[in-house]
Amino acid sequence: MAVTDPIADYLTRIRNAQTAGHRMLVIPGSKLKRKITEILYDQGYILKYKFEEDDKSGQIYIALKYDPLTKLPIIKKMGRISKPGLRKYAPVDKLPRIINGYGIAIVSTSKGIMTDKEARTKNVGGELICYIY
Repeated sequence: MAVTDPIADYLTRIRNAQTAGHRMLVIPGSKLKRKITEILYDQGYILKYKFEEDDKSGQIYIALKYDPLTKLPIIKKMGRISKPGLRKYAPVDKLPRIINGYGIAIVSTSKGIMTDKEARTKNVGGELICYIY
């Protein structure tokens, strides 16, 4: 069965792996998913990642991050904002602040895919892909 929303599938796979307590997960790759994975790593939400090429779009290996004391996942909540049936766009002054700046929103702009904070500093708006905290 073909996935109609690959980003929602990506977020769900991470959420399910965390709920099951897995350390690693494998996700089918794409350029957008690679960039989101890099942002999650840069923001400290995942431990490690590795891209593996194959004859199609490749695979993304993600090592999930858990709190060393409580063993709870670092990512508390993640969700899709813009969906294939209803795209959501925001100008730079209307970009959402996730949990008053503690979380991130991932935005697809004309200057590439970035966090809401980066988009504000570069003064660009765009399509709101998802939020993570």
